[in-house]
Formats: sequence, structure tokens, C-alpha cells
Amino acid sequence: MSEELLLSVTPQETRVAIIINGVLREILIERQRARGLVGNIYRGRVARVLPGMQAAFVDIGLQRSAFLHAANAVPKIDDRVSRGVDGGTVPDIKLLVREGDTVVVQVLKDPLGSKGARVTTQLSIASRYLVLLPGSSRVGISQRITQPSERERLTQQVIELSTQLDVKAGFIVRTVADGASVESLKSDLLFLVRSWEVIRERLNSNDVGLLHEDLPLTLRTARDLVTEETTRIRVDDQATVEALRDFARDFLPQTSCRIEYYSGAQPIFYLFGVEEGIQEALATTVQLQSGGTLVLEQTESMTTIDVNTGGYVGRHNLEETLFRTNLEAASAIARELRLRNIGGIIIVDFIDMEETEHRHDLVRVLTEALHRDGAGAQVADMSDFG
Repeated sequence: MSEELLLSVTPQETRVAIIINGVLREILIERQRARGLVGNIYRGRVARVLPGMQAAFVDIGLQRSAFLHAANAVPKIDDRVSRGVDGGTVPDIKLLVREGDTVVVQVLKDPLGSKGARVTTQLSIASRYLVLLPGSSRVGISQRITQPSERERLTQQVIELSTQLDVKAGFIVRTVADGASVESLKSDLLFLVRSWEVIRERLNSNDVGLLHEDLPLTLRTARDLVTEETTRIRVDDQATVEALRDFARDFLPQTSCRIEYYSGAQPIFYLFGVEEGIQEALATTVQLQSGGTLVLEQTESMTTIDVNTGGYVGRHNLEETLFRTNLEAASAIARELRLRNIGGIIIVDFIDMEETEHRHDLVRVLTEALHRDGAGAQVADMSDFG
């Protein structure tokens, strides 16, 4: 698999396109006047407690108060406790916070419409290889690192480094740490510790407001998106190229040589048809190569996707035509969900098929396609309605 990152930078906004095997897979946009808040850490004050919703509203200095659910207001010992399932319990919100309390929270979800940001008291600070968990003592490993020997090596190395440096915190080892050297892990760990120390110093103030802001999109791209498959990072702004190279020298030395300044006559997003892909992502109908179509409709409660054969008539029999159209649609759906950043409940109306084996194969292909595109999706079995 070949992967390339294209960065288009202007004073007003930054856009990042992820190209895999020559096809646009994802587009990220950050506007200077409306930067996302996810990952930011704030000192807040509890403005209102709502026992009936197991939640509280927290003033963090923004236009609208943030929403803190009880499950996000307790230490995350494990998933059962934080989610309140499989025997885990979530304490009453009245036992966790009171009106007027000062709390330190991190944004999980940006404000949307009339709703404020969703926040948690379970803080985390990310770097290239590690995520620091203040107040925790556990070491977790990304599930995508599958080899038992590598998981054990990384766990032991992080524990040993934490002990040597007397770090009182937990860590999550990210997927890109697979094969990382002890020196790289140590550098990452020290960076995170320094970042947390800066935040703790700012806690001495009693003012409500921002304590820590996540990196801008350009640097987050290098931190989070560059993998071994990334062959080139092309940027159309010289100052951004220098900033990325400086960042790479400190944290991603093996990446510096892949960062290039793009000075072509055409805008960088005309490469690989990125601009065209963005316009297509705004349309409700998606054309499949076979002649079939997807029709996507988004509402507040869910997204529906309708699969049609369109002009595809097949070569053999009707069942085979429907099966092939559905298979192509499954791969396209995974791409469109990532490209359009669609989450929540998604209902797909595939074309009805008679053979049970074809139905099972379709669910398997859809699940694999979603997994390849990095979507943390849960796929239910196909219903009797198709």
C-alpha cells in the first residue's frame, strides 16, 4: 500500500488530504478562526448538576457550558467501570461534583449547533508513540499491535522507563510504536512529562479557561498520520515545510527526508483529483464504477445509505449482478464514511439477495473494509429486510 499526504496551507485554513494508492481517502480541514477544541484541557467550574441526566454543565470559558457525564467524571480504571456495563457501576453524579466545584477537564467532542463541548476529567496527552494518563498507573498497548512478544517488550520498556525517570502516571502505547527503539520511547515519554509539568504549573491560577491546547493540524498530521507506508508529505507553504522539518527532527527523524515543498504551477489539491473528490463528498449520490449508485442521506438521528444497481446489468444472472454491486458498494461505503467523517447510527439498504452465503460474504467484506479504513465501527448482521 502506498500512502501520500498533501497539505494545502493558507492564512485562513489548513487542509490535509490522505491519498492511498492514488485515491483520496480522507480530508481534514482546520480553519484559523474556528480551530477544533478536541484534546484541549481547561480549568472549569461546575455551573449546574443534573441528577436526572447523570451529568453536569461546566463553565470552561467558552460561549456555551460544556457537558460532563458521570461516566466521564470518574477515574477510568477499566472500560467496565467507565461505561457502567458488564457489572461496572457509575456513581451518582451528585457524589462526583457539586455546583461551584473547580474541575480540570479535556474536550472529547467539539461544540455542535446549540450544544456545548463534551468533556471528561480523564485526561490524556498524546505524543507520537505514547499517550500519558495523569492520575493512572496502568500501561496499555494498542490492540493493533498483535504480536505477543512485541506487546510484552513495549510494556516492559515503558514500565522500566517510568521507574527510571520516577514518572507517576500511566501510558498507552500507540500503534506506530510497533518496533520503536528504547531511545524513541524515552524521548516521547520525556516530552509528555514536560508537557504535563507545564499544565500543572498553570493550575496554580484560579481562573476558568484554557490550560493546554493541542498541536495545530499541520503538526498533528506528522504526529498522528505518518506511518511506514507514507512515502511523501508534500506541502505548498515553505514556512510550514520548515516547521514540519523542525518537528520531525525532534520526534520523527526518519520522516524528515519525506517532507517536500510543492511549487508546481497547479494548486496542490488538483493532484489526484482532490478538489473533485471534495465536491463529490458534498453530493448525496455517489457513482460506482460498475454503474451502480449510493444515495446518502444524513439526519440528526442517523445516516441512511441506499444501494442501487443503476446502469449495471451484469453478465451472468440476476443474483450475481446484485452480489457484485453490493460488494463494490461495501468498499465504497467504507471510503465515503471516512471521507465524509460520518459516525453514529448508519443504516445501509443493500440490494436484496436470495443466497445466504452471499449475505454472509457481504457483511464480512463490509467489516473488513471498515477495519482497513481505521473506522471503529460495529457491524450488525444483515436483517431480513436486506
